[in-house]
Amino acid sequence: MKRRTFLQAGLAASFAAPLSAALRLGRFDGAADVLAQATTAGQVKAAVIHVRQRDVTFQRAFGTARDEHAMFLLGSISKPIAMTALMTLFDHGLFPLDDKVQKFLPNFTGEGRETVTMRHLLSHVSGLPDQLPENDALRKKHATLVEFAEHAQRTPLAFAPGSKYQYSSMGILLAARVAELLSKVDILTLVERAVFKPLGMLHSAQGLGRFTLADMVPVQTEFAAVEAGGGDPTAKDWDWNSSYWRKLGAPWGGTHASAPDVASFLAEFLFKNGRVVRPETAQLMIANQNPAGFTPRGLGLNVGRGAGSPGCSERTFGHTGSTGTLAWADPVTQTICVVLTSLPARAVQPHPRERAGALVAAAGIGAAESKQ
Repeated sequence: MKRRTFLQAGLAASFAAPLSAALRLGRFDGAADVLAQATTAGQVKAAVIHVRQRDVTFQRAFGTARDEHAMFLLGSISKPIAMTALMTLFDHGLFPLDDKVQKFLPNFTGEGRETVTMRHLLSHVSGLPDQLPENDALRKKHATLVEFAEHAQRTPLAFAPGSKYQYSSMGILLAARVAELLSKVDILTLVERAVFKPLGMLHSAQGLGRFTLADMVPVQTEFAAVEAGGGDPTAKDWDWNSSYWRKLGAPWGGTHASAPDVASFLAEFLFKNGRVVRPETAQLMIANQNPAGFTPRGLGLNVGRGAGSPGCSERTFGHTGSTGTLAWADPVTQTICVVLTSLPARAVQPHPRERAGALVAAAGIGAAESKQ
């Protein structure tokens, strides 16, 4: 039996329990069981779940994760974290959302680029691609983030800015580059100062920070995305587990954090505490910025039912990561759910993070209804 077939068969068996299990077994035990079974079977090497619902906190570590503070490569959950650092500069009046990107990046011009705004970058309607055509070549040569940004400024736009939605890691990169120019520090330093320290995120780093490669949970790279070196036996020097990628701190996918720390980040937006961004800015970031008919997006955050697990409300916000991570908050049930795994999202469908998240959402609904 091929490894992928084994994974799919094992996960299908572990997902047999209905959503109501979340209520029968205890509020979040069903979600934990999904991850426990996946790690026991060897399908997932490491996982952590952290849930907060009103006055209840639930967390467990599985597999090779040392404890609940194990640090995972977040993948695209990095995007809202890096963009929150950018929005602290918005709070200081350093740019309005409808400023043209060309104002800060003079070389970003021609073929419609001069009409791209900061809002376009953060809501994925700029026309920039997700990954550059030369992505692999840049990673093979261990390019810097500045080099990536230079290439992103020259890459053709796929459509007129603001006319379509297209998920864009390179849009987030250019927004982060603007943040560096405005703050006069690199994005790794800015995220540490503006986000991690105020929120007390002690088990987080943009890049490796003060940590080492040994402190981080490895990704099961045999199932990695193609742009991350998946399926390429020569990619060990630049794939998700390489020292190069872990140190780079890419704002679109290079943040490391523990599940409790990611929950603390989401709490800033759920409760609008004003510890990082002003409450009105937090609300702006979780509000849909795109026209009707487009995929709804906030500023760096996914918003709406699609931002969470099945059963979440329209007010949900969060993000997932291709490294096998999931994080969302639902204001209706006052639930924060973070599931971090080492198994890339493309490895199997349904992924254990998805089943665990759905069970958390079901438990949240049940708990909310029981209070009525």
